[in-house]
Amino acid sequence: MLSERDWDLSMTIKSWSYSRLTDFETCAYRAKLKIVDKIPEPERPLPEGKTEHANDRGTRIHELCEGFVRGLNPLPPEAEKFRDEFESLATKFTKGLVSLEGEWGFTKEWNVTDFFAKDVWLRVKCDAVVFLSPKHVLVIDYKTGRKFGNEIKHGEQVQLYALALMCKMPEIETVDVELWYLDQNELTHETKPGSKWLYQLKPFTNRGLKMTMAKEFPPSPSKYACQYCPYKDGVCEFVFKGDVPVRRKGQ
Repeated sequence: MLSERDWDLSMTIKSWSYSRLTDFETCAYRAKLKIVDKIPEPERPLPEGKTEHANDRGTRIHELCEGFVRGLNPLPPEAEKFRDEFESLATKFTKGLVSLEGEWGFTKEWNVTDFFAKDVWLRVKCDAVVFLSPKHVLVIDYKTGRKFGNEIKHGEQVQLYALALMCKMPEIETVDVELWYLDQNELTHETKPGSKWLYQLKPFTNRGLKMTMAKEFPPSPSKYACQYCPYKDGVCEFVFKGDVPVRRKGQ
C-alpha cells in the first residue's frame, strides 16, 4: 500500500464518479484519453432513423423531468408513462421534501466535502432524493434507453448513491432506491436498513482507489468495449486483433 504522501503525488485521476469508474473498468486507456488527456469525443454520425444520440437524448429528458418537478416546464413525452410518479414528486417538491440533482462530494475517507473542493475524491449526483420521514429516504434515478444488459450496472449505481447518502446523513435508518425506466415503463424498488447499504463501503473504496491510484492505463480491447468507444476511429492509437491490442501503423 502506498503511503499517504505517495498516494497524493502519484494520483493521476484525482476523482471519480460512477460513470468514470465504468469507463475505467471497461478500458483504462479510454478513461485516460477522456479524463487525463481531456480529448473531446469526436463527432459521430447519427444512427439511421435517429434525430439525436442516446446520451444527448438522455440529458435532454433528464433536464426536462427536473424542470417539470420544479414547475418550470411540461413533462416530456418520453416520461408520460410515469406521469403519476412525477406529479407526486412535484407535489412533494413544493413541500420541501425533495432534493433534485444534489451534488455531493466526498474525500477518500468518505467525509463530506464540496463538490469542487481540492480534496474531493468521489462525486455523486442523484436525480431525486425524497424525504419520506426524518429517518426514511428514497433515492430515485431516471433511466432512458435500454434496460436489458444494464441491470447490474444500474443496480451498482444506486447502491453507490445509497452508500453516499448514509455517509452524508448517518442518522437515516432506512434507504429505498428506485430506478425509473422511462422507455420501458418499468420501476424497480429496493429497501434496506441504512446499515446494510454500508456493506458496500469497502468494495467501492477498493474500486475507487484502484482507479485514482493508477499510474498506467493499458487498453482493454474487446468487441463490445471497442464497438461503443467514442475514440475508436482515429483517436485511439490501438486496434485489436482478437483480444490483442495492436498499435496502428504510424503511431
